Parts: sequence; C-alpha cells; structure tokens
Amino acid sequence: MKRFLLMIFLAGSLLAAAACSSQPAEPVSLRIEMSEYAFNPAEIELKVGQQVTLELVNNGALVHELMIGREVMMMENRPSGYQADFFTSAGVEPEVVYASAQGEQHSHDLQHAAGHTGFMVALEPGEQATVTFTVSKGMVGEWELGCFEQEGVHHTAGMKGKLVVAP
Repeated sequence: MKRFLLMIFLAGSLLAAAACSSQPAEPVSLRIEMSEYAFNPAEIELKVGQQVTLELVNNGALVHELMIGREVMMMENRPSGYQADFFTSAGVEPEVVYASAQGEQHSHDLQHAAGHTGFMVALEPGEQATVTFTVSKGMVGEWELGCFEQEGVHHTAGMKGKLVVAP
C-alpha cells in the first residue's frame, strides 16, 4: 500500500511540475504609430522568448525615428540617443523591412546616423517599417523608446515611451 501511495504521489508531482513548466511566450505583433510628438502606444510589455514584430507607422508630417535604450546621451546640451542600446546590449540584430507609401519593400541593416549610436529606424511621413526580433534574457528590464530628430527637439517635446521586458 505504501508503494502504491508513493507512486501516486510521484506521478502527481511529475504532472504538477509539467503543468508549471514555462511554455514558450506567444509571438506578438504590435503597431506603433509615430506623430508629433508621441508614440502610440507609449508603453509596451514583452516577455523573454517572444518573437516580436513591431510595425512602425509614421502618421506625422515630420520625419520620426525609433531608438530603444537607457541613459539618454547629451550632445551640446541636447538629447542625442542612448548610452545603452536595447539590441546591442543583448547581442541581438533585428530584421528591419521598410515599406514606402507606394508599397515597395526593402531591407536595411542597422541604421546609424551622425550623433547617434546604436539601433535606429527613421521614417519619412507616411512611411512604414517592420522590426522583427526574438526577446532575449539580455533585454530584461525597463527601456525607453525615443525619437531624437531635429537635434533632440522631438525627445524634449515628449516623443518617448517605455518598453518593459519581463523574464
């Protein structure tokens, strides 16, 4: 009888452990609209292991960019990017595909602009792009979304948001 009860206990423990094991995070596709001077949504939550596609859309009348990082860098007393880049810090290189207003698609490697370091996607008015990546453990924590166009004026005007990555 003791063996029977022990086997039932062990079988129950194994089933409970299997039920509690972490399942891979579901893929997610998020649309981020850019305008003067905001990201919508302004807060994004992701989980380690998720495959993420960010669909960026510039609905504004000005060029806007997306950078993700921590610790805003200042250049000539103006915000100009981040000390720690979201993708570089984690050793992840996202895939970026641009779509023009005419529907033409083309790929780009990571963009780097004068005065900026790290990952950046810049979009003309009406332009769209997708950024696809898998969230890694090196991305856990709170990050800022930012646009530093016009020598940081967009960021100063409030074009920033929050990205939170949970384990």
